[in-house]
This record gives sequence, structure tokens and C-alpha cells, in this order.
Amino acid sequence: MFSQRLLHIIGDSFFKILLPGLTMTVPLTVLSFSFALIIAVIVAMIQFAKIRVLKEIARFYIWIIRGTPVLVQLYLVFYGLPGLGITLDPFPSAVIVFSINEGAYAAETVRAALESIPKGQIEAGYCAGMTYFQIMRRIVLPQAFRTAFPPLSNSLIAMVKETSLAANITVVEMFMAAQRIVARTYEPLALYCEVALIYLLFSTVLTKLQAAGEKRLNAAGY
Repeated sequence: MFSQRLLHIIGDSFFKILLPGLTMTVPLTVLSFSFALIIAVIVAMIQFAKIRVLKEIARFYIWIIRGTPVLVQLYLVFYGLPGLGITLDPFPSAVIVFSINEGAYAAETVRAALESIPKGQIEAGYCAGMTYFQIMRRIVLPQAFRTAFPPLSNSLIAMVKETSLAANITVVEMFMAAQRIVARTYEPLALYCEVALIYLLFSTVLTKLQAAGEKRLNAAGY
């Protein structure tokens, strides 16, 4: 089943696939998710504040982004924007798209977490002489963060896998590296299984970190 040649290809390709994972997939995920969280908090706060015009703009953004495939969004930014005279390199294009896409989903997670906080706590903050921003920073956001942590962690794990779509706009991440090796060796089954196992390894590490983070939050009493 496993010839000497195939075993050599699998062993030789492991680090050739893993290295782009560490140098491209991980930075792409970290940057995209960090920007997505910033977008999510801003959009969620706008909806939570119930400023009508801004809320409608936020809802429109969420509707458009969640209603269109991320692959189409990647093509629009990387292949479509040059038609308007805006040309971006593959990596920044991927970061922009993944950030905006994940921001729309995470915004709903954060909004739900904010709305889960009892209104009485906000009213108590006002009675104590706090401003709106003090109430949000000291009372609402810490509790909302604890509620939102598990689903946001799941979104991060999902994003690690979604970055494989960046290969479609020539970002040389793990999946693109595997495709190039397949093109040379003609061993798609073994190599795609190998890259799948590496993605599984990354996801498992993040799952362990998620569990540790939840345990720490519970111990801290947030």
C-alpha cells in the first residue's frame, strides 16, 4: 500500500507543508481574526447602543457579508478591484476579506453576549454615577467577553481551516504548498491526507488553548 517512494514523498513534504503553515497560515489567521474582533466589537456596540441610522448600516453590512460566500468575496477584492484601479497583493487581500467576513459573524456573537447582560446592572451603573463608556468597560464588556469566548474561539478554529481558500488568490499557505507538491509527484490522496492532518494538528492545539482559556476565566470568576 505504501511504497518506498510514497513514504519518501510523505516524509519529505511534511515540513514543506508545515513551514507555510507557520509562516503564512498562522499570521494570516492571527491578523484576520484580530481585525475581525475589532470590527465585531464596533458593530456590536453600534447595535447595542440602538442608534437607528448607524444600526441600519451595521445590519446592512452583516446582511451583505453573511449572505455571500467568502470565496466570492476573495475574488471580488483580488480580481475585481483592479478593474477600478485598486490593486492589492494576495496576502493583504486575504486579510481584508477574512477580517470583514469574520467580523460580520463575530459581531452577532458579541451583540448576543452584550444583550445577555441584565439591564439592571446598567441602570445600577448609572445610579453609581458612571458614564456610558465606564459602564461598558467595567460592567458589560467583561461579562460579555466571558459569554462570547467559547463561540469566538470556535470561530478562530474555523478560520484556520478557511484560510485554505486563500490559495485561490495565490497566497502560498499550507494548501497551496500541498497542491504544488501534488502537481510534481502525482500523489494527491496521500498528500491531501497529510495536509488535512496538519490542519487537524493546528485545530487541536487551538482547542486545547480554548479549554485552558475557559478554565482560567471560570477560575477568575469573570
